[in-house]
Amino acid sequence: MVSTDVSSATLRKVTIRLMPYLGLLYFINYLDRVNIGFAAPSGLKTDLGLTETAFGFASGVFFIGYLLLEVPSNLALHKFGARRWIARIMISWGIVASLMAFVPNGTVLYIARFALGVVEAGFFPGILLYLTYWFPQKQRAKFVALFLLAIPISTALGSTMSSLIIQYGNGVFGLAGWRFMFLVEGLPAILLAFVTWYYLTDRPEQASWLTQPEKDWLIAEIDAERAAVEQAEHWTLRRALTSPRVLGLALIYGGIVYGLYALGFFLPTIIKGFEQQYGTHYSVIERGLINAIPYVFGAIVMVLWSRHGDRTGERSWHVALPALVGGLAIPVALYLGNPFAAMVAVTVCAVGVLAALPTFWALPGSFLSGAAAAGGIALINSIGNMSGFAAPYVTGWLKDVTGTQRAGLWVVGFCMVGSALGVLILRRRTAAR
Repeated sequence: MVSTDVSSATLRKVTIRLMPYLGLLYFINYLDRVNIGFAAPSGLKTDLGLTETAFGFASGVFFIGYLLLEVPSNLALHKFGARRWIARIMISWGIVASLMAFVPNGTVLYIARFALGVVEAGFFPGILLYLTYWFPQKQRAKFVALFLLAIPISTALGSTMSSLIIQYGNGVFGLAGWRFMFLVEGLPAILLAFVTWYYLTDRPEQASWLTQPEKDWLIAEIDAERAAVEQAEHWTLRRALTSPRVLGLALIYGGIVYGLYALGFFLPTIIKGFEQQYGTHYSVIERGLINAIPYVFGAIVMVLWSRHGDRTGERSWHVALPALVGGLAIPVALYLGNPFAAMVAVTVCAVGVLAALPTFWALPGSFLSGAAAAGGIALINSIGNMSGFAAPYVTGWLKDVTGTQRAGLWVVGFCMVGSALGVLILRRRTAAR
């Protein structure tokens, strides 16, 4: 039997080696995906003549391109290795993200956002697949949470950073502040693509930074889990791509991230709307700091909740409960009498979304492995992320039709509550087999 010292030392080394770097990559990735939300109230919509519906379409069309190439991209990563494929994705998305600084009109913005989705496809599910090569299933939610910390950090820190770039970069190279932000925030992906090529290690057996006993323990642990999964129920790639269970998880994920993207793309606009609704005034920097508040709380709760799920071994309720609480909280946000109370409700929703995500991604890994895991995880992510198209488009359209953000937030609540119920239904049906 391998000693506890070897297992803990191995996981500690892998965590220190991989998680900060992967978190940094996802920080940049997520920021380049949602920074259009920071640009919107800072001149983008006015300069390009976009309605709320048009802005919602520009935000969401990214996910159409994302959907088309997600599964083949993840299968390519499984075949060619993480470091090469992730580096290829990064340099492509960095170039497109920076070129968005020069879009002349709404039509070109749509094309650029679609192209960004195409070249970025496979990054997020690829990292999730990569984590299955390095971390045992029984502890994986905790490590997925460490990776997903990049979401609240990129939104919290990124909102302030983007606001500073917009404010102080206005006029640099003759560009408007929001254009300069796109240019600057796309460059780190290009630079880190070259670092990724040399820094990441594809598999534990290739890790020169682990001792032989550490390699042996990790390889044996991962192989034993994979064998147990395959022995319990064998999943082929074809079955994973057509299974109602996998499709059900995709719909559940879609309901959860509907709230994530509705907040990500429209919260800066909602905060600016507080000025008219409540008679307040905020500078660009103040709006960025206010935007950060829900994600700071979300980051803390996400890590603690995922660790609790790993410790108890329970998964379904650790997804359903935060989704339910967040879904019930968000529709009331704009019915409250002051901006402080409204931000409390928004914060509860953000906490619910972020707390549900890490444990959700432990669910497919409990029954998928190998190529089936590569295809299944990518399919769940691609179908679920169609909410990334629907959420900003529907939210923007409802704002144009009704003149208020309230209807859009009711849809957010409905989707999140539906996901909570879906997790419990899927749990019951799976247990009954």
